[in-house]
Amino acid sequence: MKSITMKLICCVSVLVLASTLGQSTLFGQEAGTVEVASSAATSASGAGASRPESASIAIAEPQLRIGPGDLIELKVFNVQELGQDIRVSDQGDANVNLIGSVHLAGLTTSDAQKLIARKLQEGNFVLNPYVSILIREYGTQGVSVLGEVKNPGVYQVLGTRTLLDVISLAGGTTQFADSHATIRRHSDGSLVAVAVTRDAKASLTSDVELQPGDRVIIPRAGVIYVLGDVDHPGGFLMHDDGRMTILQALALAGGSTRTASLSGTRLIRRTANGFTDTNLALNKILQGKVADSQLEADDILYIPNSAVKSAVYRTAPSIVSSAATAAIYLGM
Repeated sequence: MKSITMKLICCVSVLVLASTLGQSTLFGQEAGTVEVASSAATSASGAGASRPESASIAIAEPQLRIGPGDLIELKVFNVQELGQDIRVSDQGDANVNLIGSVHLAGLTTSDAQKLIARKLQEGNFVLNPYVSILIREYGTQGVSVLGEVKNPGVYQVLGTRTLLDVISLAGGTTQFADSHATIRRHSDGSLVAVAVTRDAKASLTSDVELQPGDRVIIPRAGVIYVLGDVDHPGGFLMHDDGRMTILQALALAGGSTRTASLSGTRLIRRTANGFTDTNLALNKILQGKVADSQLEADDILYIPNSAVKSAVYRTAPSIVSSAATAAIYLGM
């Protein structure tokens, strides 16, 4: 009987030991699995974290900077006595309590906060200062828009604005606007030419960011005058690329009349030394015997009547005078 009992105890012990070993192995596998998954998750999260950071750096936009004449509100956390409104001087300096004059022009609000906090700490005025700065009023953040826009003026640039944004604020361009805008940079005085055409894709591609103090000028489009024996004499705007040939100008004027003297056509061009008067064989250009040529802004194409030669009928000054009073058409 005792031997049977001992055998039963031994069998139960073996089963319990086997079960324990099995559970240990199972738990060990699960723990290993969890550890691997955690490492993979950490690696994935690390890779994921690096991508947004690099992406944010790539698309980071420049911050608005403090400029002369700006009114800023300065506060120090838990130190109400140091709170003040400061008008930045024309030299870009601000008179801060306890610190004195600090040059802030050209700094972002974040950089200005760090600078003032450091000076408060270095002067042993505040142990661990937390400074906040808010620009309440902008003195030099405007962009001037002049020329062929519906509402020329100065527009505030609060944050990042592009040329198209500011033109939109000015009501858009007029029908006489040129296909290019000129920007004078406030930072270095450089001039930048930007295409603003009726081609939406080209305008969006060439769009540029504006900075506070920049000036935008949209000039009037160049005009080509076609006078004399044509169906619609007058001035025609050089839209889009600002280019126009002799035949294109003639087509815009409705073509010549039956009584026109094509061989006596004259091209009058403004130069630095006055006007030049050149004879053109328009009949040969129409026949393809002579190449068509480009016209320049303010050129006058005069096609006389065949009954009276241009040299006798009109002189260059009288033709120029007629162009000055001619009606302007939108052209292409």
